[in-house]
Amino acid sequence: MSRGAVVTGGGRGIGAAVAEALAAAGTSVVVTARSADEIESVAAGLRARGGAAHAVVCDVTDPDSVAALAARAQELLGSVDILVNNAGVARSAPFLKVTLEQWEEVHRVNATGVLLVTQAFLPGMLERGWGRIVNVASVASLTGARYITAYAASKHALMGMARCLAEELGGTGVTVNSVCPSYVDTPMTDENIERIAAKTGRDADAVRSGLEEMQPGGRLITPREVAHAVMTFIPEEAAALQGSELVVRGGGRAEG
Repeated sequence: MSRGAVVTGGGRGIGAAVAEALAAAGTSVVVTARSADEIESVAAGLRARGGAAHAVVCDVTDPDSVAALAARAQELLGSVDILVNNAGVARSAPFLKVTLEQWEEVHRVNATGVLLVTQAFLPGMLERGWGRIVNVASVASLTGARYITAYAASKHALMGMARCLAEELGGTGVTVNSVCPSYVDTPMTDENIERIAAKTGRDADAVRSGLEEMQPGGRLITPREVAHAVMTFIPEEAAALQGSELVVRGGGRAEG
């Protein structure tokens, strides 16, 4: 039976890798993000490799945009059985320099956006008695670190939301689980490195090397490694995985 999936933040990095993994498994995929050019490129690439893929522009923080996404995905896929909440932003600053604008921006995307999109697609999953919701969270959902107060707080909010929803979904045939990667080698990480370098006056390569040295495996995680973790929660055999948190960090363990 062919399934339909929606991947938010699907224009690059983790989202593009997840869309590729889903399409390779025979799933019809809608990739969505705010950038039309990026998602069109991803969808075209998947179609060129024999996959069924569509691009739909959406701002996950805008209820009207999310409603339009839900309607269009229904038209394109017939049903949305799999939702991967991947859209996210990262900002860093010492605690006393966290601005209200920064705080609200990361929470709108990383937490409120997940709420809106999940509320849009969950009713159909419940009606059909089958669904898979996977949130791309972060090791920052489970622990804290210097200079990422707003980001970590938003990812903790995401994790709290997932844990509560998991309690509600028991026995429905719909599951919600989370993947918690450490730093991933993506354009978003590149942008964050550039911001850190600009603020501190350090060389961007030195900032990257510092991040790599912080990782248990001595390197950044790849988007495909995160996509592999996401796919763990998709099969029929994953029905008993409910409210799980899969840490992807190359070694050690994140303390919650």
